Amino acid sequence: MAFGTLDDTDDVMNEINMTPLVDVMLVLLIIFIITVPVMKHAVNIDLPQATNRKQETKPETIRLSVDAQGRYWWNESPLADADIEKRFRAEAARSPQPELHIRGDKDVRYERVAQAMAAAQHAGLNKIGFITEPRK
Repeated sequence: MAFGTLDDTDDVMNEINMTPLVDVMLVLLIIFIITVPVMKHAVNIDLPQATNRKQETKPETIRLSVDAQGRYWWNESPLADADIEKRFRAEAARSPQPELHIRGDKDVRYERVAQAMAAAQHAGLNKIGFITEPRK
């Protein structure tokens, strides 16, 4: 047993000992498992009360259809040519003003649709739109 000699058992260790690392990780895991529920406690606060505003009423939609023979239909009910101007004036006076959706048959003369548009504009209706079908 000489103190200054090197044996085969005194070689440098080339591997890392993983046991202390696993122990430290398990301890940290246990600490986090215990402390996380404590950190998520609810705070009692008095929230402000909200008031409701009056909801704006959406305007009604008028559907004016022009069939292939040039007849007018007001929301699927027939309408005479003489009454169209009166109806438009009555609807233009309402608040909020309704939207006019014009649906014209593809075989009707454009003149009939243009007459309806001119009558609506003359009566004071501001929101006029067209209904079409997409190409297939």
